[in-house]
Amino acid sequence: MIGDILNRTRKSQGVTAQQMADCLNVNLRSYRAYESNDRQPSFQILVKMADKLNVTTDYLLGRAHELELDRK
Repeated sequence: MIGDILNRTRKSQGVTAQQMADCLNVNLRSYRAYESNDRQPSFQILVKMADKLNVTTDYLLGRAHELELDRK
């Protein structure tokens, strides 16, 4: 589930997968594993993802309403 939200949010903000990987200090293959739900991010990585995309960790985890993006 996090992968779908992460992918949709990243694309809606015009951020490439490579830019996300670089921000997280991981290789592109590792980042793509997060988006495909093959791998779960650590708490530290999750926080970095949220910061980069300007959303909350709850949003990425599917615990916050999707309209949160409109409030930012």
